[in-house]
Amino acid sequence: MNKALIFFAVIALSAAASGAYAQSPASGLTTKPAGVAAIEFLDLAVNQKKVDEAVSKYVAPPYTQHNPQVPDGVDGVRAGITGLVKQIPGLHYEFKRVLVDGDLVAVHSLLFGMGERGSAVVDIFRVKDGKLVEHWDVRQAVPESAANNNTMF
Repeated sequence: MNKALIFFAVIALSAAASGAYAQSPASGLTTKPAGVAAIEFLDLAVNQKKVDEAVSKYVAPPYTQHNPQVPDGVDGVRAGITGLVKQIPGLHYEFKRVLVDGDLVAVHSLLFGMGERGSAVVDIFRVKDGKLVEHWDVRQAVPESAANNNTMF
């Protein structure tokens, strides 16, 4: 095998093992821009706790919020997520799949920090001109046991 190829393979494996490729959480889930925007927004805002940066980069008015616990608007989503990550410091998304259909994106995730085993969450966004402009979500606690052998993911 070519020495240069071996060198680059070792570098790539080392970087992957160290988490260096974690900067793009959408890798392997979607290459569609709307899906990438949704995943990167959730990762930046919740996992990395950089709410202001995430909102500035990925959210645009008029932002319509369908979660009854969060106010409408860009300031509403900023305040809602800021309060949530302060209240639950261990809050963390593990992204499972992304579905993109036109201007709608659904992100199916395991959300840690809410419940002992986490929660299955689906965040649905409407995207316009590359920005998130509308949001719905549903959440279900991961139970201790199930009536079947399938996982929630």
